[in-house]
Amino acid sequence: MLSKEEIIERISVARHNAGLSAKALSEMAGLNKGYINRLENGKDFLPSVEALLNIIEACGMTEEQFFYRDINSYNQDMQLIDAMKNLPNDKKLAIVTLLKKD
Repeated sequence: MLSKEEIIERISVARHNAGLSAKALSEMAGLNKGYINRLENGKDFLPSVEALLNIIEACGMTEEQFFYRDINSYNQDMQLIDAMKNLPNDKKLAIVTLLKKD
């Protein structure tokens, strides 16, 4: 489960990755124009579920990506999974074994 601080940090990362200002994200998510700025600057509140879903959508992300264990490695991890999807199990096991050596 993510802490309040982790949720706010992920909103900030998502906003930066989307190239949006706090004001632009607030407006795109249908929120008060200062909402994201207040949230990111330590005001003691969390967005409602509806507001969070609007923020995630406005940043061009999916909920899966936002809540993924490492928001910044999601795309690369999904590329690896897609590349391995059709491999036979013995090759998957060989790759996992190779990766665990590091």
